[in-house]
Amino acid sequence: MGALAVAEQNTISVPASVANLGPGFDTLAVAVQLYLKVRIVEIQHDGLGQLVVLRSSPPVPKENGVERGYHFFADRIHGGLPTVVIEIESDIPIGSGLGSSAAATIAGLRLFEQCSKPLPSSSLLEAACQLEGHPDNAAAALSGGLSAALEDEQDSVSVVNFEWPEHIRFIIATPHRSLQTVAARQVLPATLSRADAVFNLQRIVRLVQALGAGNDRDLREALKDRLHQPARVGLVPELGPALDLEDDDLLGVCLAGAGPSIVALASQGFDRITKMMEQLYIESNCGVTIRNVAVEPCYVPALTLASRGR
Repeated sequence: MGALAVAEQNTISVPASVANLGPGFDTLAVAVQLYLKVRIVEIQHDGLGQLVVLRSSPPVPKENGVERGYHFFADRIHGGLPTVVIEIESDIPIGSGLGSSAAATIAGLRLFEQCSKPLPSSSLLEAACQLEGHPDNAAAALSGGLSAALEDEQDSVSVVNFEWPEHIRFIIATPHRSLQTVAARQVLPATLSRADAVFNLQRIVRLVQALGAGNDRDLREALKDRLHQPARVGLVPELGPALDLEDDDLLGVCLAGAGPSIVALASQGFDRITKMMEQLYIESNCGVTIRNVAVEPCYVPALTLASRGR
């Protein structure tokens, strides 16, 4: 068959995500309004299954997440995958802890759907988890909003989705240095004391409750963590001082995923909090980009976090 020209509006858009949110290690993630976009320029039904990147900003590596996602279900296509010509543009900094790899993987899976047929969300999630190794960022990128992932004993993953309170935004500080997730995982402790496990369990429950009941002032304590952040302070020198920041409008601070981005939660006072974050990087002599972003709304039916008693 000949080439199929694809309309200009045929663009796949996948959001960035902030995983963990303090105590919710490998469980919680929230999608935010920074995007990786893949524009389909042409589909050639030749059965060769090539992915041709005409342009990418920033440049993608030769083997990238979009390509891995596109080829994951290749054996399901009788006669082989088509060759697809694409352009990629991303606002999500690579190696920043904002789910750039998960976004690329989801974009590749969505690209496969464009060339075949829609897949169940469960199949997309299982594929993304196999490619990514953990479910949190992928779940948020797939569904928007706040996601809570559960992996059972048979390695099957399920997700519960929540709407995030619209008034709470993320001030994201991304230093001009990257940190690979594998390196950030290598410093994690092999075991956790009972006291530290209880500490995190208490706060993850309170975090979900506080978001639902509108108890914004509980968020600062609920975002605290003893599982991964203490081990990563040595890799992200600004994290310790950021966790100690005090301001009436600052609702809480945590590491974004494995880092090195740090996020502050707030509903007002954004300029003042941004300046406080900037000062941390001035003191550490590191360049930084700070973004004020909203949460991406849920794409799927979601449980409301709003208290029914309000």
